[in-house]
Amino acid sequence: MITSFSEGFVRATEPHAAWGMEQLEAFTGFLPSAPWTADLDACVYRQGGIELRVGLLGTFDQSDGSWLWGWANPGFAGAPVVAAAEALRRFGEERGVPELAREAVDLSGFDDPAMAVERLAFGAMGLLGAAGYIGVQAGPATRAYLVPDDPRVPVQAPDPVTLPRVLLTAVSALPDAAPRAVVAGYFARHGLPAHPAEPGALAAGLPNGSSVSVTFDAAGRIAQVNVSAVGARGA
Repeated sequence: MITSFSEGFVRATEPHAAWGMEQLEAFTGFLPSAPWTADLDACVYRQGGIELRVGLLGTFDQSDGSWLWGWANPGFAGAPVVAAAEALRRFGEERGVPELAREAVDLSGFDDPAMAVERLAFGAMGLLGAAGYIGVQAGPATRAYLVPDDPRVPVQAPDPVTLPRVLLTAVSALPDAAPRAVVAGYFARHGLPAHPAEPGALAAGLPNGSSVSVTFDAAGRIAQVNVSAVGARGA
């Protein structure tokens, strides 16, 4: 049983946090609120008339707070639907991230196991570069988590107006993450070359020609986000 995520998991996933929140918001807006069905043998998920190719990350047992990776599930081991989970296992073994390398992860020691499993799935989404993740109730006490692997899912580009909120929300939602790594990871994920601005700041140009500068305080926290775009404002 663990009570917090390992240093390896935090450091591996923090660069994807802001991009992940931005992309997950786009994915949530794309997927309609409607009943769902899934054919995991065919890697297909359907919801509200939308059909997507998906992979199975794993399942969460709400009765005891345990997570089982899809690759460790006897019913799916070696199947195409757990290819993404297998990729995470290899990453975990190579980089020493125990949460990814173990067959099962006991999340019952967390203050809120239900939130912990969302953090685990969100981190997996970021590491995979998946365009979202899906958590659905698959049984009375079982939730299944999937990731889309389908070009029909829209990919969110940097938005100068929402960028300050995205960065600030990411670092506040993940207090164990290093804010500078979150910001630098956002720029890197979007292919935006970052450079030092004033002392203690990171800056980058955005695709629409505007620019963003993120200033950090002495404790490493985000002090200000300034975007030079019409309609955007600093935070």
